[in-house]
Order: sequence, then C-alpha cells, then structure tokens
Amino acid sequence: MTPAITHKLPDHAVPVPLDKAYRLINHGPTVLVSAAHGGVTDVMAAAWACVLDFTPPKVTVVIDKATFTRGLLEASGQFALQLPTRAMARLTTGVGTDSARDVPDKLARHGVSLFSPPACQVPLVQGCVGWLVCQLIPEPHNQQAYDLFIGEVTAAWADERVFRQGRWCFDDAPDDLRTLHHVAGGYYLVSGEGVQA
Repeated sequence: MTPAITHKLPDHAVPVPLDKAYRLINHGPTVLVSAAHGGVTDVMAAAWACVLDFTPPKVTVVIDKATFTRGLLEASGQFALQLPTRAMARLTTGVGTDSARDVPDKLARHGVSLFSPPACQVPLVQGCVGWLVCQLIPEPHNQQAYDLFIGEVTAAWADERVFRQGRWCFDDAPDDLRTLHHVAGGYYLVSGEGVQA
C-alpha cells in the first residue's frame, strides 16, 4: 500500500546544481532508496552507496536481489537516493528490516511520508536532508553478479538548513538534522563536526 504523495517540495528543500550533487553523498551516509512502478512504491535503506562520476553525475548503490524495491527499480529504470537524519533512525531501520513482500503496509507502519515534485516520476521521502533522483544505467553483469546499480543523477535537492553553497554545514544545525552512518544491527553514527584544512 502506497501512502498519499504530495507534489510540493518540503519547505527547506532547495535545488542542488548537478555539478555539486555528488557532495550530497560524498561523506558516506546511509541512504533510503525509493522506486515505483505500476502504482506501487517502496522504500528501503542501503548502507553501500557512493559517488561514481562527476560529469554527468553518477552514483552507485548495492541492492540485494531479495529486496522488493529492486524489482520496482529494474522495472521502472528510475530510483532515488535520500539522506535520512538522526530523527529518522527508527524509520530507517524499519524500512531496511521489513520487506514489502512480507509487510505490504511497511511504509505506513514506519511513518513514511512521500512527495514527488512536478515532472519527477520517483516518490521521495519527507524528512530527509538530501534527495538525488537517478536514471538507471543498465549494467546487467554488475547487477546480477554484485547487486551493484549505477544511476545518473538527473535532479537533486537539499535542506538549506544543513546544505548551503554546495557543502554540508552541520556545525550550526540542529542535531536531529545530522545524517546517519550505519555501523551494524540498527546502530548508527551521525555526521559530526567539520574541520577546515
């Protein structure tokens, strides 16, 4: 069951130029992966996502064959990576643990709210501090052998309270807006203090 989807960007979301989009995940955060196909939407957590290229911007993410989200991504050819916050740790663990195959109402059960800006085909998760919409670049061997998916970033937004002028600014932001970094077993670290070299 897919929750209702609003078509308005969150209040603090601002566009990120594509040449700066890589900076949203360059610090190695846990991401939420969303995909939709045939009127069905799913969201899962993934700890292995990273930047692959700058121009055009490309990312990678590892998505196990057993996940329900993977089928939606492969069928639609689109997905989104989103950066959940400290305040979303329980939600992140919930959508990463439950499968929509076994828990059809998992999004509602874990309090996931969705939005989709105009002309965006992929539902995005409310409450995150970064969103990257991606077009799948099919690489069948990598997908089957390594569960590795490549996406070209086609649109990006960030929460201006923590991402300004092309970089993260966690030092002066509320702690609840810090991004998550999964360690194991539902235990996370959060992004910390910045250091200028």
